[in-house]
Amino acid sequence: METFQATFLLFVFVPLVNPAPPLQQESLQFYEYDTDVSMESLTQQDYEMQSKDIRKDGTNVSLDTSLRLQRDDSQLDVPPTKDTNLPTCLLCVCLSGSVYCEEIDIEAVPPLPKETAYLYARFNKIKRIAASDFADITTLRRIDFSGNRIEEIEDGAFSKLLLLEELSLAENRLIKLPVLPPKLTTFNANQNRIKSRGIKANAFKKLTNLAYLYLGHNALESVPLNLPESLRILHLQYNNITTITDDTFCKSNNTRYIRTRMDEIRMEGNPIVLAKHVNAFNCLRMLPVGTYY
Repeated sequence: METFQATFLLFVFVPLVNPAPPLQQESLQFYEYDTDVSMESLTQQDYEMQSKDIRKDGTNVSLDTSLRLQRDDSQLDVPPTKDTNLPTCLLCVCLSGSVYCEEIDIEAVPPLPKETAYLYARFNKIKRIAASDFADITTLRRIDFSGNRIEEIEDGAFSKLLLLEELSLAENRLIKLPVLPPKLTTFNANQNRIKSRGIKANAFKKLTNLAYLYLGHNALESVPLNLPESLRILHLQYNNITTITDDTFCKSNNTRYIRTRMDEIRMEGNPIVLAKHVNAFNCLRMLPVGTYY
């Protein structure tokens, strides 16, 4: 009888522990807009979020969040977000260095926690980016402003972002490019209103890590100058490009020069007939996509 009671008490009072699986945080890759070509270099992001027990007064926010993300080759060790009392983190979702402010109709860049590394503010109503927006956020490595209404980017807005690697300004209303930070690997400005005079001659020259450059569906009359040797993918489709020279991609004074890293150039949808400029492609391993007759 005593043995039975001891066993019964043990069964009743020993709590069952079912630890929740650890939250896994991965970073997202950019979409490449306006392309019918499927490329390994461009990856899709799958972002699913389920939030439970969120009190409207913001005093006790409990998130049961599941993020399913694909293909991120880099991880940044960022401490948990400390500034969760910021109004931004009540309106957006702040998770371990990432801030998600997508489709919430904000009209300006919100205040960010100082350790923010990844900012996703797609499909809002942002019209302007000020230099003060990122003055104290030097940890940023990825920013996505796709699908806003950005017309102006103040000088120096990205000047302090020395760690920034990926920047998307696709589907906005820009007529010129801002000064870009030096460590960019991916820059997407598809579907804007950018003309050639809106890109400075040395805009890309010092970006020695830039591998993916997307400028499709703009109003460029010529190919940007001084493209870096690091470039792998260049999208210029559906602009107003009418001419190129022997020095646009190659070096007319060096017939042995080869662009070994360039894998793809898209120029379809431009009025230029590429067959009239065959010497402009001597250094390329593959001919650009476009009209040849």
